Amino acid sequence: MKNPRAIAIQIAFLLLPIAISLAVAAALVIAVGRDPFDVVDALWKGAFKDSRKLGGVFNFWIPLTLVSIGLVVTFRAGLWNIGVEGQMMMGAIFASWGAQFLLLPESLSPLLNVILIALSALGGMFWAFMVGILKIRLGVNEIFGGVALNALVNVISIYLISGPWQPRIGGSAQGTEPFPAPALLPEFAPTFPVNLFMIALVIAAFVVVYILLNATRWGLNLKAVGVNMRSALLLGVATERTSMSAFLVCGALAGIAGSYRVLFTFDNLRPLASGGIGFLGLLVVLLLSIRLLWAPLIAFAFAAILTGSTRLQIAPSLKLDSSLAGVMQGMLVLFVILFHGVQEVFFPGTLADEEDIEDPHPGSQKEGGA
Repeated sequence: MKNPRAIAIQIAFLLLPIAISLAVAAALVIAVGRDPFDVVDALWKGAFKDSRKLGGVFNFWIPLTLVSIGLVVTFRAGLWNIGVEGQMMMGAIFASWGAQFLLLPESLSPLLNVILIALSALGGMFWAFMVGILKIRLGVNEIFGGVALNALVNVISIYLISGPWQPRIGGSAQGTEPFPAPALLPEFAPTFPVNLFMIALVIAAFVVVYILLNATRWGLNLKAVGVNMRSALLLGVATERTSMSAFLVCGALAGIAGSYRVLFTFDNLRPLASGGIGFLGLLVVLLLSIRLLWAPLIAFAFAAILTGSTRLQIAPSLKLDSSLAGVMQGMLVLFVILFHGVQEVFFPGTLADEEDIEDPHPGSQKEGGA
């Protein structure tokens, strides 16, 4: 158990980067002749003015949280799954195929929705499996493999949209035709346009992954592989299998996130339908320091800022570009990483101990070697 001084230092290094990033953002706003409090008011109204605005926040929060949960798994295993954006897109492509060619009566639309979500999970897992194979069998770093597969899946989506799946009106790279109504995820109400089933699915995924990471041997194996793969191998951990399982879990969640974009947000497949959410999930996880418990809350804050930032352009007293929200988020991540490095160098004993790896079963090394 940590002493009060260590806890105080942890809290300080959590709050300081947030305070500094907000101060820098306020200075930028003042520098262009605007009132920071007006910016805060505009962001708040853009995200929480009414239930419809709140619905927009949830529609961004759902895929972002799914991606963030998946990335916590791969980060826990020491894997930089940059390919998560491509896994979202492949999940979207699989769901789009099902939406166009799996025709069921409208009375069976809930069943069709479940099938399409399952297809999207398979698509994401398939693309994550490709990253894993490149990493584990061919020695290609997952960053380079992920970036290459991200580019490849974007080319595939454009080919499908402008080729086999082009609208009947003629070739176009803008998007496919709208999907049939039974394939689309229904909204709860016009005043709260959110799919409640997907909210429930996000909560279920969070609970299941939390239990798996913190109460199972698989979760311990992920930690061991992430801290020191060679030591984990000596302890009897199947390192290749563990790494691949992390990729597959992340890919499944990312694929489901992609299905939400095409089956609810857009109602069709579009180029870059993932909208950069995969990369934003990487920022969320960097802020979390791979602590899953905070993932939904941090993702909600990001979703609220991005959704609310649209009002910065239309507010009469501001007329600021919505990219200010991206600047704020980027500075927050930068300062969090910077302060984490400072804490690691000058106060190493105060780092969170939840990631420390200890063998909970004395003699397990002997058993693993037997």
